[in-house]
Amino acid sequence: MKESAGSLYQFSAPLLEGRTVSLGEFKGRVLLIVNTASKCGFTPQYQGLEELYRTYKERGFEVLGFPCNQFGAQEPGTTEEIGAFCERNYGVSFPLFAKIDVNGPRAHPLYRFLKKNKRGLFGTERIKWNFTKFIVDREGNVVSRHAPSTKPEELAVRIEELLGGR
Repeated sequence: MKESAGSLYQFSAPLLEGRTVSLGEFKGRVLLIVNTASKCGFTPQYQGLEELYRTYKERGFEVLGFPCNQFGAQEPGTTEEIGAFCERNYGVSFPLFAKIDVNGPRAHPLYRFLKKNKRGLFGTERIKWNFTKFIVDREGNVVSRHAPSTKPEELAVRIEELLGGR
């Protein structure tokens, strides 16, 4: 199957605690999918991501965080260290998954799908850095891709639009 074909809901990934989750569990929800890192200049965005999550989760919104160590080795920790860091420093309560690759031959199939469906600047698929963000609508369509420099709060208007009157 081509990575751009099919549905976002066909993928699964393990959470930090080890339980594998099907993205089908998030069907009907607006998603913000982001590759994260604990030792990055953008790491404080965890706070904004958590604020978005707490603001909109009751209306059908989820943030899905995917730690990645491919950019400057900025996520060197174990799953336990990542979880403890995020909870202690930012009160993260949204789902955090086990560390993945987002580029290259070992890229997680979810990220191959996301990149094929929403290319970056100049049509490139490659993720440039930590905290690249993808917004997915309730039907599982990848509707937008945002650079690491885009602050989570800047996405609130788009998230509101996708959540509609629900």
